[in-house]
Amino acid sequence: MLKRELKINFKSFLIWTSVLLLLFLVVFLVYPSIIESDNIKMMDEYVKMFPEEMLKAFNMDIASMSTAFGWLKTEGFIMVLLITGVYASILGSNIVLKEESDKTIEYLNALPITRRSVLTQKIICAIIYIVSMILILGLFNFIGLELSEDFDRKQYILLSITPLFSALPLFAINIFVSTFSHKTKKTFGVSLGIALGSYFLQVLAEMNEVTEFFKYFTVYTLADIRNVIVNVSINPLMVILSLVITLVFIIGTFIRYENKELV
Repeated sequence: MLKRELKINFKSFLIWTSVLLLLFLVVFLVYPSIIESDNIKMMDEYVKMFPEEMLKAFNMDIASMSTAFGWLKTEGFIMVLLITGVYASILGSNIVLKEESDKTIEYLNALPITRRSVLTQKIICAIIYIVSMILILGLFNFIGLELSEDFDRKQYILLSITPLFSALPLFAINIFVSTFSHKTKKTFGVSLGIALGSYFLQVLAEMNEVTEFFKYFTVYTLADIRNVIVNVSINPLMVILSLVITLVFIIGTFIRYENKELV
């Protein structure tokens, strides 16, 4: 069953991962020429014109874009958080529901396996692909940085782990939401809305003290990039909260799926 799930979801995993790798390959190929030219000076001057709130939202107030690693700490890892979050959300919304939507649920029901076993294999498959995407991207960028410049390796390794703390809860939330529907078309928009809406709230939370309370309503707070950049450490509380949220929604998914009327 797990082998079947890995095979079915491999194509989408390959596409999403390849797009991310291609994006960062372009960065490593182009960025050295930008740094060595006068463009970097113009970029620094241009960045200073941004409002302080915007600089804080993209970590530009605590990291310089004068190096490839500096770009990763600002726009780069924020992009990774967003894309891995969207991928995890979409995966959560359809990995179980597509069996009903595609009418293959009858095939699964004919097999000598329980609903709990089916759901367990699908969750394991999703976690494997989410973790694999983040690890592959982390290794790719690590090699790119090793070949291009000197950088803080410990800080980079910690930063490369942080997307897990938002991607896994997003997956769990969306797989739970999917148990309330029978069609993937209905949940696709919801999954995107949860991922993008959560990211928007995170940007607002970083702006100023007035909007800071939004951080309690977004899972991207759990991927505390600023803390890693400033303190070169991961807040254990964020790890615990990430695991708790993930487990709570996965348990809720099992309860819902066991009692759901499948079509």
